Amino acid sequence: MSKELLFEIGTEEIPAAFLTKALSDIEEMIKKSLAEKRIPADGIEVLGTPRRLCLHIARLAEKQEDQTIEKLGPACKAAFDEKGNPSKAALGFAKGQGLEVSQLETVKTEKGEYLASRKTIPGECTEALLPEILTKLSISIPFRKSMRWADYELRFARPIHWILALYGGEVIPLQLEAVQSSNCSYGHRFQSPASFTVSNFADYMEKTKQNSVIVDPAERKKIILLEAQKAAAAVGGKIFYTEDLLETVTFIVENPVIVRGGFDREFLQVPKEVLTTTMISHQKYFPVTDDTGKLLPYFIAVSNTRARDLNIVIRGNEKVIRARLADARFFFEEDQKIPLETRLDALKKVVFHRLLGTSYDKVMRFRKLAALIALQVKPDIKNSVDRTALLAKADLETQMVGEFSELQGIMGREYARISGENPVIAEAIYEHYLPIAAGGDLPQTDEGAIVGIADKVDTIVGFFGVGLPPTGTADPYALRRQALGIINIILAKRYPLPLDFLLDESLKLLGNTLKKPAAEIKKDVQDFFAGRYQNQFISQGYAYDTVEAVLASGLSDFVLAAEKIKALQAFRANPEFEPISIAFKRVDNILKDFKNPEVNPGLFTTDAERNLYTAAGEIKKQIMSGMEKNNYNLALMEMARLRPPVDAFFDSVMVMDKDEKIRFNRLSLLSEISAVFHKIADFSKIVTAG
Repeated sequence: MSKELLFEIGTEEIPAAFLTKALSDIEEMIKKSLAEKRIPADGIEVLGTPRRLCLHIARLAEKQEDQTIEKLGPACKAAFDEKGNPSKAALGFAKGQGLEVSQLETVKTEKGEYLASRKTIPGECTEALLPEILTKLSISIPFRKSMRWADYELRFARPIHWILALYGGEVIPLQLEAVQSSNCSYGHRFQSPASFTVSNFADYMEKTKQNSVIVDPAERKKIILLEAQKAAAAVGGKIFYTEDLLETVTFIVENPVIVRGGFDREFLQVPKEVLTTTMISHQKYFPVTDDTGKLLPYFIAVSNTRARDLNIVIRGNEKVIRARLADARFFFEEDQKIPLETRLDALKKVVFHRLLGTSYDKVMRFRKLAALIALQVKPDIKNSVDRTALLAKADLETQMVGEFSELQGIMGREYARISGENPVIAEAIYEHYLPIAAGGDLPQTDEGAIVGIADKVDTIVGFFGVGLPPTGTADPYALRRQALGIINIILAKRYPLPLDFLLDESLKLLGNTLKKPAAEIKKDVQDFFAGRYQNQFISQGYAYDTVEAVLASGLSDFVLAAEKIKALQAFRANPEFEPISIAFKRVDNILKDFKNPEVNPGLFTTDAERNLYTAAGEIKKQIMSGMEKNNYNLALMEMARLRPPVDAFFDSVMVMDKDEKIRFNRLSLLSEISAVFHKIADFSKIVTAG
């Protein structure tokens, strides 16, 4: 049998940024707690608004599941004497378990038969356990920030005002500081502030709506989207929004009310990104655009209160946005008075990081690195790459970016266009920050790609170099994201850009800034990139051991490594894949650390040796030809042809011959073959049945 659980914590307004994670954490924590307590549950949902966190379990078992505890005692041969009488060991074990020897059982184990006790502990009533479970849940929610209030010890996101706790319609008695649980909840703070009694979840959902509260975030989000689109359509537009904005406005209201306001058309002369950032970041408004994406002089606001006269609300919002847009226009106009290049000197006063110097120092480093990269991959654009690198961070000293840090790069592009820079360079200033998020857009211009790689490499090597790599889940400088960005840019552009080259040049440029030996830093960063590269391909569906086998043979060229992974993954469908993998794992196992690849055909004593040597010589040419053309599918198919002579060699030849010269020669033959295979992958990493 089961009953319904309804639990609500009523609070002061909790910040919207806290709520999505809080609801997820509550669900995870209650599932874990009930599992530990052996209480079956079904139909768990967690809802919330700024003023309430609500847990509903449609079916929660009325008692714990019974627990059977089995404990092994002495071995049977030591538990009884020749006459079958229990020994002291058996009597002592039975007494310790509160049982008679006759109540013990015999169980078979890998070590033989043993006496054992088996006890069944009846489960307790859920009703008796819930106060402790819900109290522990309440005080354990890991908010980003918690606070204390009055003289209480309890810490929570915001002060708690009420607790609604019902199980099967009956109040669960519990207390958090001075707040006692009851069957009461409260309505909207302004529109329906009185309390009301609740009998079950259906009653709760109905009465909260009657009291101007929509508890379900999904329902609030649906209302906001639908009503905002209607309001925008009424002026011939549609709303422009991000998922973050929609999530935020969903959690700043309990009863969404949509209002549309407008602003002077003259503000549309300011770049779109400035206007949308002002509306979204500062005011949490939805901008309105036409079908082509061009901004219209309107905005959609989400209010938490249905005022008697919405016009008053609209005028208030219009007054606020007018002031914000006026500030933005002022910053935009003032910034244009100083050319981007002139702002470079100001970066000398901006600390990038206390251990890595100023932003100016950083620009000069990655400017040099970008020039070296350009010479490697696109020497004909080295001048435009240099100009892009020089201006890449200049907008950090503009008033606009000072006010809206998320506009860095965007304003650099805008001001570069206005000052007459080459359009490609202007676009590249913006693109060098890409990708901004995992899976985000990549630079389209080579200038943006090259400067972006240089900037990101300098950041990664720099922070590793001063002893600040990512640790566990902590990555305060977003080095993982930047490493993935470098990988994806190089793969997309197919740049022949060795990782060794990037790291060596970056380490030289960082020079005395480094706090550890350069070789040690390089190894750490190489491993870091290998980890990101491996995760990237595994997440795309490539077999773990395929990726590991390729990376074990070295990761210098990202593009070639990708081609090897794709080829090896495809080769797995070939019937020869499993036997050839087993054969070459056997080769590597025999070789271990053997290093002497000089083969002397005159020392061969069997046809199997001669046949393998001849076949290897012929096939090696085809394999190397395939690899030179980056045709790894062809190279692997040629490798498969080596399997018969390799098998014949192992079937008829004793590799570890007593004669040292013959033994070494046979090992040298295998070593030469292994070296060719390792140019594509380390087959010892492949998981095989054999």
